[in-house]
Amino acid sequence: MAQKLGLYSYWRSSCSYRVRIALALKEIPYEYLTVNLIKDGGEQKKPDFLKVNPLGFIPALVVNKDNQKYTLFESMAIIDYLESYKPEPSIYPKDPIDRANAIAITEAINSGIQPLQNLFVLAEIEKLGGSKAEWAHRLIDNKFKSLESILATTSGKYCVKDTISIADVFLVPQVYNARRFNVDMNQFPIINRISQLLEEHEAFKAAHPSAQPDAQ
Repeated sequence: MAQKLGLYSYWRSSCSYRVRIALALKEIPYEYLTVNLIKDGGEQKKPDFLKVNPLGFIPALVVNKDNQKYTLFESMAIIDYLESYKPEPSIYPKDPIDRANAIAITEAINSGIQPLQNLFVLAEIEKLGGSKAEWAHRLIDNKFKSLESILATTSGKYCVKDTISIADVFLVPQVYNARRFNVDMNQFPIINRISQLLEEHEAFKAAHPSAQPDAQ
């Protein structure tokens, strides 16, 4: 694997956090490229970064391959690429039902929770006179009730039985967000147990926001 990878990331970005976990689990080296989402209104909105990702979002993964540069964006797509780039250890269950469950949990977070409390949405809530913190707290609290019920049917040691999967990669950053917005995790014993267990794993420790070079 002669490819060189660079990850545009921000320490507290949960979407970047997911990709960092996948990179760490697969032990793939990469260059950390900081994009400060807060400074001067957000570096992701500046012309230089919009040349990298016209959507103005992170993460973005730069792949230098065969003297050509490719830029991938959206955490789900990046992680799917990493799975092909280095198939082992796989983060997708081999059993078709388990795989479907892992993807469903992933999408419940990726589509149904995180986008509704991301930086852009919270800014819009504030413009409308609402409380960013209250909105995020209520949203995550409500959605975690459903997620807890799902995990009651799929989980073993981790989200899907006893092997770390893409569902776990997405769960831990969302729990990090929940704690930021003071969600009482004691009411979600399955989510809390799995997250606490994963947070002791070396790959998850390496990917944690506090371990990043731009952490504040």
